[in-house]
Amino acid sequence: MSVLRSEIKKISFLQDTSLVPVIRNYYENWSIRAFHLEHSGAKNYLSPNRRDYYKVLMITDAIGTYTLGTQTYYIEKPTIFFIPPSEIISWKSLADHFIADFCLFKKSFVNQHPMLKQAIDKYRLFADAGKHVVRLSLTDVAALKALFQKMQDTGSNDTVLAEDGMQAYLQLIMIESIKAADFPKPDLLTEDYSYIHHFFSLLEKETAGINYLSPVRIKTAKEFADDLALSPNYLNALLKKHTGQNVSAHIKSRLLDESKALLLQTDWTLQDIGYAIGFAEQPNFSAFFKKYTGLTPADFRKQNHS
Repeated sequence: MSVLRSEIKKISFLQDTSLVPVIRNYYENWSIRAFHLEHSGAKNYLSPNRRDYYKVLMITDAIGTYTLGTQTYYIEKPTIFFIPPSEIISWKSLADHFIADFCLFKKSFVNQHPMLKQAIDKYRLFADAGKHVVRLSLTDVAALKALFQKMQDTGSNDTVLAEDGMQAYLQLIMIESIKAADFPKPDLLTEDYSYIHHFFSLLEKETAGINYLSPVRIKTAKEFADDLALSPNYLNALLKKHTGQNVSAHIKSRLLDESKALLLQTDWTLQDIGYAIGFAEQPNFSAFFKKYTGLTPADFRKQNHS
């Protein structure tokens, strides 16, 4: 075994797939980002992957249902969300337009700015599930949009003070949101989504502690279904209906995400990586990876490290 016990690294956090167009390369070095997002056409997404960053999302023009953890909210009026790391989130669009402002910032960024950490601890917008979601009046929206714009403008300046300025605006965004103090109660969670959330929680648990000494145990649809007290066919049908993919496809997708992160974030051998995600033989891992990405693991690593 080429990875010594003392050298074992856990896999770090993965990207939020809903923001792939914005974060082209999640693995690059960044601490805080702010941006405006606007698109037409109904687009749904689900982000079951763990993340090491907080997200502030202000939706100003959209209609749909936003699920944060096990709480679902119907959105038709301006709303701001304070999303803690690692929470499973999803958006189901009920209209053909979506306008929002985002701010993403990593845990390490909070630790580097004591005043920001103090504000996060004081207002508990990320810690208290009852405060994660704030409905906004038109006056609130105007004030917050101005702060988001200033944050985005500050972030576009490549200066040593840019991050200090962005965290100051982030604190003001939290203060304005607390002033609004309109915390809606979640809508009733459907039984379907309850099963889906539980499935992704199980999948997350299966892969969260990945390392060489605790390789992923590739589970079947039947094993997941047994844990949920459902039939495999019903679980597959639920996932296909709400996410467009069945159990097997989600498992494969997650293993690919884990593989990519290990290839880019560690110096492990291909044998070690394959073993960690559940392949006893390296050629089988390479064949799996190439089948679904079009690249061998070695080529993927080389291409993204160049």
